Amino acid sequence: MRQPRLFTSALLGLALTAIPQGALAAEQVVFVSGAFRRSIPVADLELLAKSGQAQGLLADLLRLGKQKPQDVAKLLNQQISLPLELTSRLLNTRIGEAVLSRVAVIVYPLNAKGVAVPALRAATILGLNGNNDSLSAVGFLRAYPNDDLAISLPALMGTMSKASSIAELVRFFSESPLDGLKSTSNPKGSS
Repeated sequence: MRQPRLFTSALLGLALTAIPQGALAAEQVVFVSGAFRRSIPVADLELLAKSGQAQGLLADLLRLGKQKPQDVAKLLNQQISLPLELTSRLLNTRIGEAVLSRVAVIVYPLNAKGVAVPALRAATILGLNGNNDSLSAVGFLRAYPNDDLAISLPALMGTMSKASSIAELVRFFSESPLDGLKSTSNPKGSS
């Protein structure tokens, strides 16, 4: 069972690296709540990240949210260092799948919600590969394999309401999937 999965992962990785990097990139971040949809061009997010200046709908949203563009630019540029090989292995484990499945409820391709987990995995791996084992929000968007990255506002708000701090949010995404795995795993440790 493990061999076919490794073979499939290797083929997927090879196929993804064969696609030109420019062909993989989100063009719009689409905020979705029922029938409501608002799009922000990724180019506007990249401009904010580079210059600290917001334009268009993004500028309006930051003003309404009382957010300083420079603070948001820092968040967009914040790098997270992750070893590519270890991250790739982790994202292909049951725990990695569980975490990706939780995130996929919030972030997914707009017209292909069923492939959210592979899209998240691909964007993470390609983003790390193209940036020396480091990933930022902008790098993730550049590597996202769909034109439109949707963010479900109700799912995001639901998750945020469960976590009053970043530490609780990290715990929500890391420990909760483990709870589900504990109930399905064999107590003797054999598969």
